[in-house]
Amino acid sequence: MTEQRDQRPNIILIITDQQRYDTINALGAFGLSDAQSAENPLRHVRTPHLDRLVREGVAFTNCFVAGASCAPSRASLFSGCYPHTAGVMRNADPWRMCWVEDLARAGYHCVNVGKMHTYPFEAPSGFHERFVVENKDRYLEGRFFFDRWDIAFQANGLERPGRVQYRELPDYRERLGAISWDLSGAPERLHSDVYVGGLARWWVEKKPPTQPLFLQVGFPGPHPPYDPLPQYIDHYMQMDFPLPEITPKEMDALPAPLRAMRVHNTEVDHDSIFWSLDPTKEQLKRLWAHYLANVTMIDEQVGALMEALGERGYLENAVVVFTSDHGDCLGDHGQIQKWTMHDCITRVPFVVWSPNRFGGGRQEHGLWQQMDLAPALMELAAAPVPPSWEAVSMLPALRGDLEGAGREHVFCEQAGDNILAGTELMTMVRTREWKVVHYLGIEDGELYHLPSDPAERTNLWNSTKKEHAAQKQALLDTLLQWRLRGALRAPRQSLVLS
Repeated sequence: MTEQRDQRPNIILIITDQQRYDTINALGAFGLSDAQSAENPLRHVRTPHLDRLVREGVAFTNCFVAGASCAPSRASLFSGCYPHTAGVMRNADPWRMCWVEDLARAGYHCVNVGKMHTYPFEAPSGFHERFVVENKDRYLEGRFFFDRWDIAFQANGLERPGRVQYRELPDYRERLGAISWDLSGAPERLHSDVYVGGLARWWVEKKPPTQPLFLQVGFPGPHPPYDPLPQYIDHYMQMDFPLPEITPKEMDALPAPLRAMRVHNTEVDHDSIFWSLDPTKEQLKRLWAHYLANVTMIDEQVGALMEALGERGYLENAVVVFTSDHGDCLGDHGQIQKWTMHDCITRVPFVVWSPNRFGGGRQEHGLWQQMDLAPALMELAAAPVPPSWEAVSMLPALRGDLEGAGREHVFCEQAGDNILAGTELMTMVRTREWKVVHYLGIEDGELYHLPSDPAERTNLWNSTKKEHAAQKQALLDTLLQWRLRGALRAPRQSLVLS
């Protein structure tokens, strides 16, 4: 009698760090039309392998994270709950919940290569194997912990690069975090994204498929320092792409916590970045060129990983998901990095590839929370979905049963920390047309009418128009109801720290 093979899919979840939603060519990077791209191909980011996933998969074009920094966003994705329910409201909050445990109990072999941003950083979190590579330049969670990347540098007789080394550069402050990898003095194979991609391929090549696999691959980029290999930069320095315009009118309308954060980031070099209140076009061009070059580097690593997975037979029955934990302002709204509720932070790329399972070449434009992936994966894995979860399964949409559907509202939250120091809590609610951002304990806030102001440059919070006041109050009431419902959700017990 022949042994019946498990028909559940291998699940490959690829997560980048701090990648904007508008950095995939096939989804219209920078909002250019196909005709414009054909006329001037240098104006588009190079992402041929991600483009393949989009062409053959299902792209969710309005997918939003639930946290405005790494750990809250990731904890929400890996718990099926909002950050306040998962108990992770800022980086370095301990994780209590992780559905990887459920996949493991359901018979999946669970492997993490690269960044997860759990805390503690090497907690099992349900994985059978972890090859952890955390932030490129870390301080908050403890500067000296030794992940796989540190060990690779040690084995090569080198010191992992970071701000202590980069501060020696004579133009360090003027770079705004744009550091070419050759300045690190390390070989190309040790670049964090090249290293993670190579480590993931090595694991795949050494492990034949024997049971359903859950493989999470976390690329550290394009998170700063913006440090691509130098040969990728020149293409983007030749591009004529639009750069952020920082206007006094928009800066004056920012809530006090965001104005304070702008100043703070000029005084403290988080992630090897000293920000500028008035960056030059040349500085912004270099910043964007480095960032997009890193995106292209990661795209190549994704392509190589897909090839390795295919050669070893993992893709014969697989679901591949590509996404990021949040975006990056890169000068938009006068800010750098995250910790704001603008779409360039909260809206992320989200593509699901499984041509034999879900009809490919489709785009779903409804509003979704990124954590809505969690119950979909549980259903595919024949694992139970806890009733306490706040996520709504996107599996019907993946199957084409709910075309155009999605949520009426999406939410995001971020507790104050040593960077967002001007408020204890920042919360957002967004519909297709309106967005409100509330700051606990202060009168400032944000209100945007998205159809007329998609770039979110006109803050209507203090508008005297009745329509604006009514919309603001209605969305504030929705925020209140959301948080009250969240108070009823009791986190389940977890083995994540065992």
